[in-house]
Amino acid sequence: MGLIRDVKVLTGGRDWRGRSRTPRSAAAHEPPEPPREFPTGWARTQVAQAARRVLQRGVLTPLTWSQTRPEVQGRERLDALKGPVVFVANHSSHLDTPLILGSIPQHLGKRVAVGAAADYFFDARWRAAVTALVFNAFPVERHRSRRLRSLAPYLLAKGWSLLLFPEGTRSEDGWMSPLRLGAAHLCVTQGVPIVPIALRGTYAAMPRGRNWPVPGRARVVVRYGTPLHPAEGEGARAFNARVGESITQLWAEEDLGWYGSLRAQARGELALPRGQQFPAASWRRTWESTRPLVGRAPRRAWRS
Repeated sequence: MGLIRDVKVLTGGRDWRGRSRTPRSAAAHEPPEPPREFPTGWARTQVAQAARRVLQRGVLTPLTWSQTRPEVQGRERLDALKGPVVFVANHSSHLDTPLILGSIPQHLGKRVAVGAAADYFFDARWRAAVTALVFNAFPVERHRSRRLRSLAPYLLAKGWSLLLFPEGTRSEDGWMSPLRLGAAHLCVTQGVPIVPIALRGTYAAMPRGRNWPVPGRARVVVRYGTPLHPAEGEGARAFNARVGESITQLWAEEDLGWYGSLRAQARGELALPRGQQFPAASWRRTWESTRPLVGRAPRRAWRS
């Protein structure tokens, strides 16, 4: 068997050590083959939707709620809202998506597609298949390196709501990064509203680098804001700024309360909670963001 393998190597243009016998400078240039886009349409068929409901309601949501103590606020703001809409949230943990999908009101949550990083969740076919089935995920290009066509406008046109994380990646220290314009531009061009969401405590419960929540069922908060509609003639940058202000106000409710956060926003005292604003070393900002949330008594709440 070893002789046959060596013969195959030699006849394939390589020597017995596996090295090419043609100098690299003499070889013709071959452009790299672009990666094929993983198909996700099958994940939105009726069979896949039924399987996903079983996985989310029977496994994902109960498991997430058993490992954390979620507190969901503001769902009543979505009672009269009809899809499609774009849910936009800060992103600091792999818990973020299960918490949101498990708390969205049923009339909207049954048709939600999640934008997932193409270079992370769709780099291997097995991971792409699991992500597409469990989360109804579709690939989102973060670095413009693969030139994937965006499925977001198509999904909105088909009546699917979207869950997007406009920071582009999970936070490295628990604080927020500037919001990219993609979600705001999508809503302005497609004429759909954005539902801002602020997540608190998820970094402390399961920070970047962990594959499982920390012991002790940490308290986490999911706050839904008032849906924001693009105004007539409003550009993507202005709309994106309004979305950032809304998430900032929702974030501050945990520390200042609802009324206090509104007054602070009216006085112009609130800013996007970015770690660089704190005059301390990076380890100090990370330590501060891993502080467990305290306060209210635990209250079980998930999608009914």
